[in-house]
Amino acid sequence: MIQVLSSVWALLIGIVFIMLGNGMQFTLIGLRGDIEGFSASSLAFITSGYFVGFLAAAQLTPRMIRRVGHVRVFAALGSFLSAAVIAFPLITEPWAWTLLRLLVGFSMSGIYVTAESWLNDSSTNETRGKVLSAYMIAQTLGLIGAQGLMTLGDAATSVLFIGASILVSVSFAPILLSVSPAPAAALTRPMSLPRLFSLAPLSTVGIFILGASYSTLLGMGAVFGTQAGLDANAVALFVALMFAGALVLQYPIGWLSDRMDRRVLITGCSLIGAAACAIGWIGAGNTVLLYAAAFVSGGVTTPLYALFLAYTNDHLSVEEMPAASGGLIFTFGVGAIGGPFLTGWTMQILGPYAFWLSLGPTYALIALYALWRMTRREAVAVADTESYLGVLPSASPVAAVAAGEWSAEQAEGGEERG
Repeated sequence: MIQVLSSVWALLIGIVFIMLGNGMQFTLIGLRGDIEGFSASSLAFITSGYFVGFLAAAQLTPRMIRRVGHVRVFAALGSFLSAAVIAFPLITEPWAWTLLRLLVGFSMSGIYVTAESWLNDSSTNETRGKVLSAYMIAQTLGLIGAQGLMTLGDAATSVLFIGASILVSVSFAPILLSVSPAPAAALTRPMSLPRLFSLAPLSTVGIFILGASYSTLLGMGAVFGTQAGLDANAVALFVALMFAGALVLQYPIGWLSDRMDRRVLITGCSLIGAAACAIGWIGAGNTVLLYAAAFVSGGVTTPLYALFLAYTNDHLSVEEMPAASGGLIFTFGVGAIGGPFLTGWTMQILGPYAFWLSLGPTYALIALYALWRMTRREAVAVADTESYLGVLPSASPVAAVAAGEWSAEQAEGGEERG
């Protein structure tokens, strides 16, 4: 493993620093927004701006890379990201924050595409799975660590925003000084929605709903914590537990995924997520229950994303996987834009604990639809399924396609050995 990571260590370190900065600003939006008196619906609108930018950049970044190259795109987007993060405390207006969040989302998505292109080019068929796993772990650890850094300053001042900007700026040094230019990103055009639905209806519908779940957790979690009366340190711990849950539960869920009908596992994870939301709802005033709900709901969301990608690949040829992955990521992004709107509107009317009332039904809908789909299509034999690889919802189509290709290669290798 050490030999595998020796060629990508600088990129992984850079990603950790980027995620430290990005993770800090996600929580800062909720904390500082409450201090500035922003309503839940305003903060929801600001949150959605991130996912609008993220979705747009996933389509545009490959074109920019082909025009000017990886290094220039990476450096430019890094500059935009650092500038946007430090600008939040300068203009504390909802409209300005929405524009800044759009820029942050665009920059982060473009950075993912560029970094994952480098990462994929640095890997071989034998090492790709380990490299991608290390990349996903680096992202998650960065997000968790960011919440620890939140305890070192006051969201009412500019200190934490400046710190996040510094982390983002520093992150590009090890990457730009050590990596070699990668081939231009050549992403396949996403599969059309009707075609995608005809091939994988469960994944198409499920990942759309999951997009709303993920954006609600990531974007509105800090908003909920703040409006529910948690102090800044408790809010940071609440958000950190969401990502810690994903880190802890990813492996056991992945292990089960390769040994049973994935639709059953999707149903089970979704029901667990819904139950966690119920615990969060009834746990008003009980921080232990709130922390448990955050850990479990966050813990099942990320593996569900990877499960949908893996389940889709079970029904496709290797040639169809890239286009399908692009289509699923686009569908997920559209769902992610709408999730905070619904949650913010509900919290505005019913209070902060409506966060769980908005989030719970998304998991329940996924479970119900998965149960219904089990009556419409025969299960794929476990021996004929592709291998599972944990892909984060923040991954670009580059990583999703690389993971799909690795999964297919692993499955073929298993058949040959068998």
